[in-house]
Parts: sequence; structure tokens; C-alpha cells
Amino acid sequence: MALAMTTLALYGVGGAALATSLVSLRRRFELSQAKHRSLAGHARIARRLAAFMPFYEYDEARFFCSDGAPREIAQRRRAGFERLSTLYKTRFAETIRRTAEAEASISDLQFTDAYRVPFQYSRYVRQHLPAAAMLQSSAGVTVTDLDGNRFYDVTGSYGVNLLGYDFYKGSIERGASRVRELGPVLGPYHPLIVENVEMLKEISGLDEVSFHMSGTEAVMQAVRLARYHTARSHLVRFCGAYHGWWGDVQPGIGNPLPARETYTLRDMSEEALRVIRTRHDIACVLVNPLQALHPNASAPSDSSLLDSGRRAHFDKDAYATWLKALRAACTERNIVLIFDEVFVGFRLAKGGAQEYFGVRADLVTYGKTLGGGLPIGVVCGRRDLMKRFRDDRPADICFARGTFNSHPYVMGAMNEFLRHLQTPEGHAVYQDLDGIWNERARLLNQRLSENALPVEVVNMSSIWTVCYKEPSRYNWMLQYYLRAEGLALSWIGTGRLIFSLDYTAADFAAVADRFVAAAAAMQRDGWWWRSPTLTNKSIKRSVLKEMIARRLLPEHKH
Repeated sequence: MALAMTTLALYGVGGAALATSLVSLRRRFELSQAKHRSLAGHARIARRLAAFMPFYEYDEARFFCSDGAPREIAQRRRAGFERLSTLYKTRFAETIRRTAEAEASISDLQFTDAYRVPFQYSRYVRQHLPAAAMLQSSAGVTVTDLDGNRFYDVTGSYGVNLLGYDFYKGSIERGASRVRELGPVLGPYHPLIVENVEMLKEISGLDEVSFHMSGTEAVMQAVRLARYHTARSHLVRFCGAYHGWWGDVQPGIGNPLPARETYTLRDMSEEALRVIRTRHDIACVLVNPLQALHPNASAPSDSSLLDSGRRAHFDKDAYATWLKALRAACTERNIVLIFDEVFVGFRLAKGGAQEYFGVRADLVTYGKTLGGGLPIGVVCGRRDLMKRFRDDRPADICFARGTFNSHPYVMGAMNEFLRHLQTPEGHAVYQDLDGIWNERARLLNQRLSENALPVEVVNMSSIWTVCYKEPSRYNWMLQYYLRAEGLALSWIGTGRLIFSLDYTAADFAAVADRFVAAAAAMQRDGWWWRSPTLTNKSIKRSVLKEMIARRLLPEHKH
């Protein structure tokens, strides 16, 4: 009898263990199904492959015909490259000299210089088309380098420049004059903070505000608050989305340690919603609305432009529908929905992505332009989520402080920015904003098509990316032709063009003229030649073979 009971007990334990294992396997399967089928969606695999990937580069002969171009095309490319090199070294001489002088001691410059183009071409490009990363002045929609060359600015200062550089110069100057009597006193607040808080509450539709010194810090605080109030560990981010450079939101390449409490899910996916509804450890879901322009893809950069596979498409209604479904899932599971509006806040609408897409978040982070030209990060949130201590457990706190948080000079410049949004001029900025920029994109694409140029632009309001219509290994060269024509791009090249909203029709026409001229020059120089057999797939296959050969045969030459 005792043996039978023991046997039954063992069967029961075994059955329970099996049931638990099956549940665990089902959840792992569901999580796998909710990931995007790309390296960006599989952080661990991406990190391993990055460690495996060998360095190699093309010699001078291979540089001009890595796509199998015939000799006459390679010679045409070489001649065009040499003309560009001569132009750069004469027209931008002082700017290049001072940049090189600084680069030896500034690691950030070393990094951005190395990753302007695919690494196989980088050293040769840097030798002959050196970076010119210094400016002496700005005016209107233009910037001027150390040699006196004036460029139309399409960098947007990483998204800071919403209203034009002249506006931010004035904001900083006027804001500083209003807080000068207090000066850089830290700890106590300048009374302007009260007005800033009230305006931010109105804009965000939320109850409380905390101030930080960068967008990254603001997102860190928002996630920490969500974990504190839900007593859960994990955050959800969507494939390709950028939320700053700290560990938990950058689980893949670029982070030396794995992010163990992060789920990276496929954007705009029913499978992702299923994971959010069934997991019990999710504290918050992070959304960067900029991903609506290129769902499930990382921020486009010319350093990864080995073929013409870059894709972008903005469907406002589809993304709004997705956000509403996400909002419902988070509400159902008591998960904190965080909108990371550090980049798009104030650019899409005065009320940001919440207003633009018609969806309310629990916490919203802002940054960049909100500082009136100075560094800033802000969290706005529901009152119950913003509290950093518990009345009944005084030792259980959620700590977040910073020496320069609420700096008087930042508060002054911010006040100038927020007050401007209340004026008729501030309201006018948003009138038919999408219509204006959609029409500008359409007109430029029409001109590119009429000139048989294999390029097009895709936009989300004033945020643009350049896509390429024919397979090519040399699309990254366009950034250098654009600079030669007088357009200032950021170090990621044609991946992202950001326009300030003070661009007039005449200003944009000048940009369009230069863009078309640059693309036409690049085409004349043979960079967009292609064999009938060249495809994006064949380019990827060729690069993979090169990498394997280099890995297996370290002395293999290219």
C-alpha cells in the first residue's frame, strides 16, 4: 500500500513537472513567435555574429569594382572620386585640418568618422574624403564651416532644431537674462520652473513632471518608476527602436553586456500583443513613435548601406491603430505604457505623438528641442506613477537625482520655447504641417523620377530618409556628392534628413536643386552602374562569402 502511494505521488510530481515544462515551452515559443525575423530582433544572435565578423577592406583596385563593374566603369568612378577628393581638400581645407587635429583626442569623432560608410571602404574613403566636422556659425536654415562655405542644414542637430537656429540663439540669450541674478545655483529652483511645469502638464495631459539632463536619463527614470510601482522586472521594447544608449534598452550590438530583463518584440504584431497579455513580469512597454517610419528596422545609417535594402514607409492610420491596440493591452494587464518622445515630441504636433496618433500614455519622456537649445530630459506622468517613495514603507524609495537637473539656465531657455508655443506664431507652425512636408517630398521624388535617378525619399512629416530603387553597393557615396553641392548631413549620411520648420518654399527649392544635382553627378560618375544579374540578394551573398573567406583564411586578400 505504501509503495503504491509513493508511486502515485511520484506520478503526480512528474505530471506537475511535465505540465510546468509544457507551459514554459509554450511561453518560450510564443516569445519566439513575437520576435522579428532579423538580427535586430534577436539580440543574442546579433552579438555573437558581431564578435564573429572579421575586419577586411578592399584595396584600391577592388574599391572601384566590388560589384563586378567592367574596367571602363571602374575608371569613370575613379575619376569622379578623384575630382571629389580634390574638391574636398581644397574647398574644406581648414575645416578638415582642424577636425583631424581634434579627432586624435576625441573618441566620439574617431567613432563617427570610422562609421560613415561600410567598413570595407572606410579607410580609403577617410584618406581621400576626410571628415569636416566643425562649423563656425549658423543663420536661418544654413550653417557655415571654417572655410566660409555655407550649407543648407538637414541634420536638424539630431532633432533639436525644430524652430530654426536663430530661434534657439534667442531663447538661450533671453532665458539666460531672466535667470542671471540667480546664476548657476543648484539645488533650490528658479521660480520659472513653476510656469514650465504647468505648461508641460497641459501639453502632456499628465499630472507631474521631473527634470533630467538628457533623453537617455529621462527614459531610465521612466523605466525605473514603472518597475518600482508594478514590482515587475521586464521592459518591452520594439525591434529597431532607439531609446538612448543605456544597457536595458540597447540589448544588441553596442552593449558589452546582455540585457537580461528586456523583451525585444516585433512592432505592429499580434504575436507581440499576445506576449504582453500573457507574461506576468512586464513592468512597462516602451514606444518610440519614430519607428512608424520604418517599423522593426534600426535607425538607418549609411555605414550599413551595403546594398539597396533600406526600406521606409509611413502609414499614420495603421500605426495609430497599432498604438490603440497596445494601449488596450497595457491597460488590461496593468502595464505602464511609456511614449519616448525625446525625438518626435513637438515635431509632429504641439501635443506630440499622443496628440498626433490620438493615444494617451502613462508616462511620456521629452528632450532635445524642449530645452530651448540646451541639454534637457523630462518625464511627465500620472501622479501615482511619479511618486518616488511609499508613505507606509519609508525605506522603500525609487531614487533619481542629478546635479544639474532643473539648472536655472535650462529652465530659462525652456520657458522661452514653451511660451513661444502659446503664441499665434507657435500655433501657425503646426498648420497643415504634414501637408506641407508630404508635398515637398512628392515634388522632390517627381524630379528624381523625371531625371531617371534611382533614388527616392520617404518622410514622416519633416523627418526624411533616402531609399534606393536599384541594387547597388555604392549608395553611400551619395552623402559625399550632397556635401559637395552644399547640403550639411549628419554622420549617418542619407539615413536621416531632419528639416527645421522654418524652411520656406524657396529654401526647400534650393535643397531640392542641390539634391538632384548631386544624384545626377553620382550617376554620371558611374556609381549606379549595375549588371543585369546584380540583386540585393546577390550582394549580400557576395559579402557573406568575403567574410567567411576572411575568417577561414586570415591572409585572404580583397
